[in-house]
Amino acid sequence: MSELTAPRLPLTDGAAIPQLGYGLYKVPRADTRRLTLDAIDVGYRHLDTAAFYGNEREVGEAVRDSEVPRDELFVTSKVWKDDNGFDETLRAFDASMARFALERLDLYLIHWPVPSTDRYVETWRALIRLQQEGRVRSIGVANFHAHHIERLVDETGVWPVVNQVELHPWLPQTPLREFDDQHEIRTEAWSPLARGRVLGDQTLAAIGAKHARTPAQVVLRWHVQLGNVVIPKASSPERIRENLDVFGFALDADDLAAIAALESGERTGRDPDLD
Repeated sequence: MSELTAPRLPLTDGAAIPQLGYGLYKVPRADTRRLTLDAIDVGYRHLDTAAFYGNEREVGEAVRDSEVPRDELFVTSKVWKDDNGFDETLRAFDASMARFALERLDLYLIHWPVPSTDRYVETWRALIRLQQEGRVRSIGVANFHAHHIERLVDETGVWPVVNQVELHPWLPQTPLREFDDQHEIRTEAWSPLARGRVLGDQTLAAIGAKHARTPAQVVLRWHVQLGNVVIPKASSPERIRENLDVFGFALDADDLAAIAALESGERTGRDPDLD
């Protein structure tokens, strides 16, 4: 087993989430079990998938086949937007757990609010039910703006413990991160490298040269120092290991200022209010 590890950050419900995880978006089913086992062997303890990704079954196989005890692994999935609604979410959760073939899930998220259908509050009520029944340890949201979260709380009284959003140097989501921090919600970054597009930036290359690190490691270290949970995707054992190896150096104030200057507001995905 590897010496690489990510720290665990406490959640307000008493659980703890590994700060750096392995993201499984667009990881083909045929490769999922092998790459997930590679990630676990390197030292990852946080695995992030979703019903929409189509690889929950293979993630479950890897978790069961791993030599790492189940209690040391943190598995996240998400209810897809087509299944928003109370009964629909409960059925979708059952289907996900049948694919995983696991007794419980560590974190379940609403994948998108889809305000045009106005069903995300009922979806949240279903997640609350699942947590009350002990079928999932923690519940949260993905791609929620602050006003979406405020409505959840206004109507149910229950705060999410995680908000997973697109977040990278072009889109640092500063106001949303401040909102999340104020309410003790962990901000989790998907597309943390802007789908790889940000890695060609010369600023990141220069910072990487300064620290003898790759641009990807620089960006992931930036996430860590912001306090984000971050879930990079990788498709080779070498890159999987490289992405986790970001806890042995630190960016200084000049580095952080240079990265902050890269903000452009550019998204690689949709604005949640437009869905």
